[in-house]
Amino acid sequence: MRIAAHTLGCKLNYAETSDLLRRIAASGHTIVDFSQTADLYLINTCTVTATAEKKCRNAISQAHRTNPEAQIAVVGCFAQVAAEQLKQLPGVSLVLGNDRKHLLPALLQNQETLNNQNTPINPSIQSNPINPSNPINQPPQPLSPFTPQYSLGDRTRSFLKIQDGCDYFCTYCAIPLARGRSRSATIASTLHAAREIARSGAREIVLTGVNTGTFGLHNGETLLDLLRALDTIEGIARYRISSIEPNLLTPDIISFIASSRAFLPHFHIPLQAGSDHVLQLMHRRYTTALYREKAELIHRLMPDACIAADILAGFNGETEPEFRSTLQFLSSLPIAYLHVFTYSDRPGTAALRLPEKIPVAVRHEHTARLLALSARLHRSFLNSQMGQSRPVLWESSPHGHLMHGLTDNYIRLATPYDPTLINTIQTLTLTPSLLADPSDFSD
Repeated sequence: MRIAAHTLGCKLNYAETSDLLRRIAASGHTIVDFSQTADLYLINTCTVTATAEKKCRNAISQAHRTNPEAQIAVVGCFAQVAAEQLKQLPGVSLVLGNDRKHLLPALLQNQETLNNQNTPINPSIQSNPINPSNPINQPPQPLSPFTPQYSLGDRTRSFLKIQDGCDYFCTYCAIPLARGRSRSATIASTLHAAREIARSGAREIVLTGVNTGTFGLHNGETLLDLLRALDTIEGIARYRISSIEPNLLTPDIISFIASSRAFLPHFHIPLQAGSDHVLQLMHRRYTTALYREKAELIHRLMPDACIAADILAGFNGETEPEFRSTLQFLSSLPIAYLHVFTYSDRPGTAALRLPEKIPVAVRHEHTARLLALSARLHRSFLNSQMGQSRPVLWESSPHGHLMHGLTDNYIRLATPYDPTLINTIQTLTLTPSLLADPSDFSD
């Protein structure tokens, strides 16, 4: 079969899609671009926001338009919580949530009628929707077996999944309903995956998960133990942690990264709001004071570190003065850029019960102001780095006549395309002419 895939959402999804495609290709199927005609379209979905779900529906429609005779397999987070909705969409023949998407390669391998495109692969195998009523007091869902998964391809970076699920149940978030309780790999299995990545030639690994700081919680290991072990692996020159909660980013982890061989001065630390009252409404497990403490410790130990923050705009119950407090709080921190999300109601979440719904127009206005602040913060960060010498890893994908690379502290650079530079690390003095177009700064 010709199989095309499209991934929505986080780096974790990219690692999972890449793992599925490697297993599918190993069975003899051909992987093609999503824009091409295929026999099966695989769409790995996200349910973080209503926008993410809309993008999923759009991807399904695009696949169905490209080849109305093709089968469409919808997998992942949106498939976990909305299987019944998705299987009604034109072209969708298979819906597998996070608990079952690993079955797809076996379904393709064992199906006797793969060449008969009028026969769905197996429409009876679908996600079991989780009952979202009062999720915090539900008994824990059975944990799916955890196996590290990672992305490979023409990129010089690999996303390595070390953890999945979350026990926090923040009031705005449906991810625990979509991915279940927290679980993680062992250090031994993660090291095995990292060595496989090293053998592939990739120079950088990004550690991904839903709540990476809880790594090892159920087997007596810790994230810090993992980081120390990974730092010893030959062949991997650089590591990043995709995201870590501020209450789980310990001073010991920060100190280790500051002195390690390969871990980079780049931190993605979700904030969501700069008001303690709003953080309480969200059931976040830290205060603004704790967040400031962690950000300032990073800046003190690694003055050139890049710190990114997630922010949620227009959360239920947030007043205009509290929103202004968020703007002021962010402006007072050594933040390099923001990931801004517009709040949207998620079925089954406790935020639905909060009063004072923020009008949609106000949510978008707050989003725009946060994006403008992010642009200012990022310009200030870039200006502070001009004249510094930083190592850059050049990537393989061409951007017209240019190629891109990332410095250790996550500044995207561009240079005329030169295949001899691919997957090499070069130390450069940063100048404005080396900066990539800001519109390419996306991940």
